[in-house]
Amino acid sequence: MKNLSEALEARATPEGLEWLREAQAAVAADPTALRTKFPMVGRKVGRGTLEEGADPADVHAWTVDDAARVLLLQAAGAGAEAELADLYRFGDAAERRGVLRALPFLDIGDRGLGLVDDAIRTNDTRLIAAALGPYATEHLSDAQYDQAIIKCVFVGVPITPLDGLPERVTPDASRMLAAFVLERVTAGRDLPAEVWTVIDKYPPAEEIAAIEATLNSPYEDRRAAAERALSYRSQQV
Repeated sequence: MKNLSEALEARATPEGLEWLREAQAAVAADPTALRTKFPMVGRKVGRGTLEEGADPADVHAWTVDDAARVLLLQAAGAGAEAELADLYRFGDAAERRGVLRALPFLDIGDRGLGLVDDAIRTNDTRLIAAALGPYATEHLSDAQYDQAIIKCVFVGVPITPLDGLPERVTPDASRMLAAFVLERVTAGRDLPAEVWTVIDKYPPAEEIAAIEATLNSPYEDRRAAAERALSYRSQQV
């Protein structure tokens, strides 16, 4: 992601940018102004994708209002932290996403982890994707990050674009995801090919052998699912 201000200049209208500058000045003078300005961002600045040509359906893609909300929170300085919890709690999905996107840009240490945890526990794919940015990479424990990867696969958030992958993959993550693949294969169901980028960081022999053994299942749907899963693996090599 290039500089947010530059990206926003290229995508927002002059009227939207002027409103944002005025809103930034207002929250710099009084951070409680965020309570009224933050919900207005989408309507005033826009809601399209921040990067030209980005797919609006891509849950990882930043939006114009994401960037504007980050800049608005930055303008509030140290006073932003006191407002984050309520902005997230009472905000709609786009406002919550803006809070999550802003966490790496704010000097709050690990005090935003409660918001990250809440987002990951939802089934909102855009919130989960927004939560798992550089802030989560820096502050989540290995066990928390592993669980977040599994949650992404479970709800359909693409994991390849996640910040921190593959560097933060642990042997436990590889094993748990391989076990999840086995569970899906034995149910005759598919998973995305990208799971192998995590599994094969630390290939778990027992789980992979069990997936391969499913090729000999008496059930056609299981055999077919195993064949597809293993063909996806070969594509990642």
